[in-house]
Amino acid sequence: MQTLYSMHQSHSDNIEKEEKFLFNSIENVQDLYLIMVSTLVEIRSKEEDFIEISRKKHLATKEEKNPNLKLVNNVVLQLLSENRSLLNALDNRNINNWKNNDDYILILLNEIKESALYEKYMSTGTSTFEEDKDFVSDVFTEIIAPNIKLYEYLEDHKLTWIDDIPLVNTLILKQLKAIKNTENGDFYVPKLYNDTEDKEFVSNLFRKAILNDKEFAKEFADKTPNWEADRIAEIDTIILKMAICEFLKFPSIPVKVTINEYLEIAKEYSTPKSSIFINGILDNLVKEFQTNDKLKKVGRGLM
Repeated sequence: MQTLYSMHQSHSDNIEKEEKFLFNSIENVQDLYLIMVSTLVEIRSKEEDFIEISRKKHLATKEEKNPNLKLVNNVVLQLLSENRSLLNALDNRNINNWKNNDDYILILLNEIKESALYEKYMSTGTSTFEEDKDFVSDVFTEIIAPNIKLYEYLEDHKLTWIDDIPLVNTLILKQLKAIKNTENGDFYVPKLYNDTEDKEFVSNLFRKAILNDKEFAKEFADKTPNWEADRIAEIDTIILKMAICEFLKFPSIPVKVTINEYLEIAKEYSTPKSSIFINGILDNLVKEFQTNDKLKKVGRGLM
């Protein structure tokens, strides 16, 4: 949707160029995921370095010589630091943001140490795996994910990430809560696509929406008698065209799934009343398509 909107705004007709941008944006989502997960690895590493430096001080205090190692010994943080799936992905995608910008890790580490979460966690000598896991999950939820400085860094680094941050953080939190006390924690970097069909769907939807733009616009032109074309939000027209594209060009996608998906997108990206407007148009179109036998859905429950 965003790529189609960008094409409309720039009046671009270079499908190959825009499709390349689309797939690069999707790949960048994985980079964002890796950057966010790696904050946990780097926080532990930075604390370990700090402890070692403090121990070697000429006039080290008693606390510095015998520090509380509970944070660096946190089993979940250790699992992530040694997880082969994560380390390979960081290496393959050349993710080293925090090596070059460790001031953000220091900001996060300081916030953690100043938190009630940290005080409570460090107050006991030992902890169970579940307690370690709960601490890491809570730190990610309450300190890392909502950190304004981190958000600003990500926004400056890649503008397209702004819409991806909530999705990525939700996935990471789900993974942290599901991590197991095994050699690799049963933690794996997720694939961008489930299979080749997923990637093909992205390309097909994008190209078919572009190549049939005028045809799809005609489908709802007479369904908005009280609205002139230039009064309909541009995002709404793009959403309608994409939904019509799925209705007519993708026989395996259920009608209800298409409607629900695009209503959610409208609520997130368009005007407050857009979802109601779009829902009315799509409902009328579905009835018309069914009457004219234009909906060629295959499989049970797809209507």
